[in-house]
Amino acid sequence: MRSIYNITNILLICCLVMALASAQDALPQETNGYNVHLHMFYGQGCQHCAALDLFLQDIQDQYPSLVVHKHEVYQDQESIALFQNLAAAYSHEVEAVPTVFIGDKVIVGYSKTISDSIVLEVESCISVQCEDPLDRLKDSDLLSEENLAQTLTIPAVISAAAVDAINPCAFAVLIILLTTILASHRKKRALFSGLAFSISIFISYFLMGIGLYSAIQATGLTHKFYLVMAVLAIVLGLFNLKDYLWYGKWFVMEVPLKWRPNLKKLIKGVTSIPGAFFIGFVVSLFLLPCTSGPYIVILGLLSKVATKNYALTLLVLYNIIFVLPMILITFAVYFGITTTEKAEELRQKKLKALHLIAGLIILCLGIGMLIAMWFGII
Repeated sequence: MRSIYNITNILLICCLVMALASAQDALPQETNGYNVHLHMFYGQGCQHCAALDLFLQDIQDQYPSLVVHKHEVYQDQESIALFQNLAAAYSHEVEAVPTVFIGDKVIVGYSKTISDSIVLEVESCISVQCEDPLDRLKDSDLLSEENLAQTLTIPAVISAAAVDAINPCAFAVLIILLTTILASHRKKRALFSGLAFSISIFISYFLMGIGLYSAIQATGLTHKFYLVMAVLAIVLGLFNLKDYLWYGKWFVMEVPLKWRPNLKKLIKGVTSIPGAFFIGFVVSLFLLPCTSGPYIVILGLLSKVATKNYALTLLVLYNIIFVLPMILITFAVYFGITTTEKAEELRQKKLKALHLIAGLIILCLGIGMLIAMWFGII
């Protein structure tokens, strides 16, 4: 009996020790005056980001020394610049959100495996006292690269928009529309129809730009997409130079010839201002093959270096430049500065020169994008 009593006491003591050990594990870790800094980059509306945020809030009770710094990159221009700088400091590409920087680790995405990795890294940093990821930043070098990237973006947007604006396709469509409405000898209707058509094109292209930019950001393919767009710009530039040297051979960087009869029928059926506005949306689809190239290239650039708010501002600028020649031609015809016949004659005369200008600008843009990637500027 005594031996059984002793065994029982030993078992009780073991259970008590195990319970105390478990309770000790559940207690918050000692801080010793040291904080572990974790930087989380997220996007508003990102489900994985929200899940990671909740997880980090939960483990902060267990690890009081853990300090979580949150940076929203869809809307905040400074946050995306910091994201790019930190990624460069860690020799890591900017990928999707959420992305976590802690200790010497960069952790992308969120899952059960990733949550376990974060806990291990937090515990490791508590024991070895990791540096704050921001300490890796070399202000002078990285900030100069950031400013250079910002400086390169606006000229690129203006140049690409100018290429789109002088595209002979858009001119041709507007001239057909104005000629059709002027046949009724109503100049004022022609004026407002031309303006309605231009505004419709602006809205259509702006909405398409928002949609594509958001899709690129959501998939997190910004780096790869940027590279593809740089190559696409070079190809489009060469194709436009082909149209300058051998116009009409193989294909042309304009509305496909098979589409043109149907396009003319659509436009010639317009007799009212609401009709001109509506036809602008329809015509924008016809214009995509010859006008979307520079636009998509710029969207690839913006997805790499711009936050959503900054990108939207530049998209507005791009589309204002794009429709500006349409508005100017409309006013020029209304005030008698020119006629639709003279405008079409000038368009035909300068057709090859327009392709030359467009080809050189878009080719230089593509080469510039590749050079910027090579030297790590973007």
